[in-house]
Amino acid sequence: MDSYPTAPEITASARRLVSRFPGAARLRRIGASRAGRPILLLSVGHGPRHVLVVAGAHPDEPVGGATALTLAERIARGDRLSAATDPALATWDIVLCLDPDGAALSTNSSSGLAGYYRTGFRPIAAEQPEWAPIVSNPLPESAALFRLIDELRPFLQCSLHSTDVGGSWVQLTRDLPELAAPFGVSAAELGIPLQCGTYDALYWENPSPAVYVLPPPDRTGRLAAGSENIGLSTWCAPLAYGGVTAIVEVPMWATDLAADPTPYPAADRTLRELAELVLDGGRQVTAVLDKARGFLPPAQDDPLRRVLEWMADGLYAMVADSWTPLARQAAAATHPGDPRILTTAQISALNIVARRQPVRAAGLLLRLLEAAADPAAPGLHRELDELLTTWCADFERALRVRWVPVRHQVEHQTRTVLAAAESALKTLR
Repeated sequence: MDSYPTAPEITASARRLVSRFPGAARLRRIGASRAGRPILLLSVGHGPRHVLVVAGAHPDEPVGGATALTLAERIARGDRLSAATDPALATWDIVLCLDPDGAALSTNSSSGLAGYYRTGFRPIAAEQPEWAPIVSNPLPESAALFRLIDELRPFLQCSLHSTDVGGSWVQLTRDLPELAAPFGVSAAELGIPLQCGTYDALYWENPSPAVYVLPPPDRTGRLAAGSENIGLSTWCAPLAYGGVTAIVEVPMWATDLAADPTPYPAADRTLRELAELVLDGGRQVTAVLDKARGFLPPAQDDPLRRVLEWMADGLYAMVADSWTPLARQAAAATHPGDPRILTTAQISALNIVARRQPVRAAGLLLRLLEAAADPAAPGLHRELDELLTTWCADFERALRVRWVPVRHQVEHQTRTVLAAAESALKTLR
């Protein structure tokens, strides 16, 4: 496997799998997107206990669909038979693509970072099915997933995600102690660094390298900015039935800095520089957007424009401001073992976030400018394209990135999900 399958290709592969394993696999529709696209569930096995796997929650994170197909194939064939994969004991229910509307807008080129950002699409938070509930926005995709969780009562939900640059990590709603060893072994065998410090879970419990456990509901100060209501997300829904959720992240491009635990010198100064980096990049993209607003499609009619306006309306500042307490903390550290010291891995994670936000916006605006008929559009496109090219080259150089083959991304995510299922099942006994 050398490329990511598209949503139509994933559906076609699932239908073929059902034809090849008619006694073990079946496909059904569990809902529809806002635009009426079907949300399909591929189920393998007939056991009384359920593992729920969710692919395609973020359309710019393309590995999940390939992993979903790989998992279904292995379970249908009876590979690596265990209590968690025995079709008589467990049923694997796999949502092939939770956001088919977003998938239709994201082609996810893997030809370098610049190609990826020119073709990717990620909706605003209020239109992300797993995340929308925390901002009180009802979506039919979210409702379909909540209904499915209530129906299946899964002992494990695995949400399949990927990150553009970094390492691999797992976020859990409850610790699974036996997951850490196979997760770490898999990453090492495939040459994928562990993400020992991540923006999303900087203050979560960290029982083992790159494994993070959601803090108690009253510890909102330990959550990333904007995620204070995370308990309302689809990730936390299985908790009502004694289940656990694992969010499994794998990188498209890896950086070994993600796994570096050494203290980072002058972290407070670097954080201030990163805050300015995201703010300055945001200002430059917004300046081009200001010149184009008069001829771009209105935000209410165009999802790309909605993302651009959402980012311009405070997202860059929110990200930068969230690092002020970190900078104060780092500046207050007094000795080598001080827990307030930030590591190279943690700083690299924030470096990725700082660079990602403006370049993501630039890629979306370039697509709108390409489609615009206004005579000013080509000049603005050239200006912005030069910025994106420069930013991506700096990104690759600063983080020393290297491409992770798609087959390795898929294999690592597949192994991690299987290990999580075996670990979660043992906690039920």
